[in-house]
Amino acid sequence: MHPYLEEVAKGYLRPYITELNLSDTDTKSPKIECLVRKKFVKLTPEEAVRQCFILHLHKSYFYPLNQMQVETPIHFGREIKRADIVVYDSDFKELIIVEVKKSTLKEGKEQLRSYCNATGAIIGIWSNAIKHSFYHRRDPNYFEDLSNIPKHNQSLTEILEERWTIKTLKDKDKLFNEKKSLKDLILEMEDEVLANAGVDVFEEVFKLIFTKLYDEMQSTREPSLHLEFRNYGETENQLLNKIQKLFDKAKDKWQGVFNSDSKIALSPSHLSVCISSLQSVKLFNSNLDVVDEAFEYLISETPLAKARSFLTKAPY
Repeated sequence: MHPYLEEVAKGYLRPYITELNLSDTDTKSPKIECLVRKKFVKLTPEEAVRQCFILHLHKSYFYPLNQMQVETPIHFGREIKRADIVVYDSDFKELIIVEVKKSTLKEGKEQLRSYCNATGAIIGIWSNAIKHSFYHRRDPNYFEDLSNIPKHNQSLTEILEERWTIKTLKDKDKLFNEKKSLKDLILEMEDEVLANAGVDVFEEVFKLIFTKLYDEMQSTREPSLHLEFRNYGETENQLLNKIQKLFDKAKDKWQGVFNSDSKIALSPSHLSVCISSLQSVKLFNSNLDVVDEAFEYLISETPLAKARSFLTKAPY
């Protein structure tokens, strides 16, 4: 295997390596065939990821190669940047933008945000071959996590409205499938909305984790139930009302952790972003270190003791 493919081989794009067409691999200028440009181009580690991701979009999501472009110019006034991969809809309007050249999620997400805002694309994807993230551009200000992207001829609404049970959550757990930690997700929520939300970040994140644990517990006991800690296409206000009611039920179940009149203090738009980040994570019966690491990052020892006490003693 060529050294430039070794990183790809460590992740979820590995199955596509055998379908790549390479040439001159024993020289200083190895080449790889670009399926979109229909010609050989210089092989680099980033190009290897891009070609595998093109195959992923084509083979797993059934997007035609003639509805993709690479190195697509994106105009920012007089400045022109180039998107790694753009997927178009049947009317040749920008639908999905993929970033594979930024090695960190934070850099890739900011690049995606600017590209999506400039083109109107509603879906952004970042991948480095090991990890990946799917985003829905709700408006110019916020990116919300997606559990998946629509396949060709499938609508985004179908993805958003898909009903999840506890089994679905186990099968699609983001911590496992996207190789992220809960701390990673909280850092991302901070960058997106929490840093400027004007709330006690620990308090609000703990409320959400507390509520999500209750929802998972209920669904574990009744596996046919649909999870409630999830946005099924509701408006931001509808989602806030639903999550507040779920939080109230959790407070009744586990009394003494929060005051009985405690409310979720996040704004509807900020809550929507946070729910999208956490909804596909399975916390119930998971390794408590996953949650503990996140709280260690968020807060000092005193509130951490309260959180740890609940997590270890709650009657799951």
